[in-house]
Amino acid sequence: MKTQRFALTPGEPAGIGPDLCLLLAQHTQPQPLIVIASHVLLAERAALLGLKVSLINTTPDAWPDQPAPAGSLYVWDTPLAAPVIAGQLNAANADYVLQTLTRAGQGCLDGHFAGMITAPVHKGVINESGIAFSGHTEFLAELTHTEQVVMMLATHGLRVALVTTHLPLKDVAAAITAERLSRVTRILYNDLRSKFGLANPRILVCGLNPHAGEGGHLGREEIEVIEPALERLRAEGINLVGPLPADTLFTPKHLDHCDAVLAMYHDQGLPVLKFKGFGAAVNITLGLPIIRTSVDHGTALDLAGSGKIDSGSMDVALQTAYEMAASQSGN
Repeated sequence: MKTQRFALTPGEPAGIGPDLCLLLAQHTQPQPLIVIASHVLLAERAALLGLKVSLINTTPDAWPDQPAPAGSLYVWDTPLAAPVIAGQLNAANADYVLQTLTRAGQGCLDGHFAGMITAPVHKGVINESGIAFSGHTEFLAELTHTEQVVMMLATHGLRVALVTTHLPLKDVAAAITAERLSRVTRILYNDLRSKFGLANPRILVCGLNPHAGEGGHLGREEIEVIEPALERLRAEGINLVGPLPADTLFTPKHLDHCDAVLAMYHDQGLPVLKFKGFGAAVNITLGLPIIRTSVDHGTALDLAGSGKIDSGSMDVALQTAYEMAASQSGN
C-alpha cells in the first residue's frame, strides 16, 4: 500500500476524542497519522488515563513519511484558549475546535493529507460561544466550497446513505424533490466508484411511504416523484433498484446483492445500520473533494478521562479512510 499521510481531529477537548487519539498509540498505524490537537491537552489526558505516550511534534515543514512507532503519536500542536477539565464543557475553546478542523480540511485540499478522520464535536457549546455551527458536514462543505454533500453510514456488510438528514419528519416529504433525489443519487454513485473502487455499484432505493406507497393508496410520492427520477437516473447508466418498501428492503434477500442503500430520511435507514453495527460503524461525508470519515457516536462527556471507552468506531473510521484513499489512488 502506498504511504499516505492522514489527519485526525480530536473534536471536543472535554470529551472522549483526546482519549481515543491516545488509545491509538498502543499500536502502530499502517499510515502516518497526524493528530491536530493541543500538545498540552494530550499530555494532560494521558497522565489522567495513566498512559505512557510519546507525543512527537510535527509541522507542515517537516511531515513524517513513516507511521509513528507504537507508544507514540505525531502531533501538530494547536494551542487551546483555556485549560480543559475532562467532562466539563468550556465555550472558550470553541474556536480551537474549529481551528483543528480548518487545519485538517485545508491540509487535505493542499495535498498534505490523503484524508481526515474526526472525533465528535459538541455543537451546543460551539454555538454558545457565539459561532454559528451546525456540524462537521456543513463546516467542511463551506470550507471546500461544496454545494451538496451526502451523509452515509457504513458498517460491515451495509452502507446507508440519506436523501434528507436532520429534518423534522413533517418536513421530509416536501424535501424529497426530483432534483434533490437526483443530486444525492449521483453523488452516492460517483463516490462509490471513485472512493470505494466499485465499477458498477448497485444501489437499493427505499420508498418514502409504508409499502412504498402501495400503488398510490398509501401516498403518491413514489409515483409522482421517486419513480420518474429513478428512471431518468437509470437512463444515465446508474444501477438502481426500487423504490422498495423499507420494511422488507433491509433483509438478506436484498442486502446480499447490493453495494449501498439510499434511504429517504434519517430514521428510516440509520436505526437498522446502528442495530447491526453500533460501535463498529463509520460516518462518511460523500460529495466533498476530500476524504472525511468520523465515528458514529457523540462526545460522551461522562466517560472522558475514565479509561472506560471503546475505540471500535474510531478504528473503523481510520480503516475506512485508509481504504478509500487507496481506492482513489488506485493502490
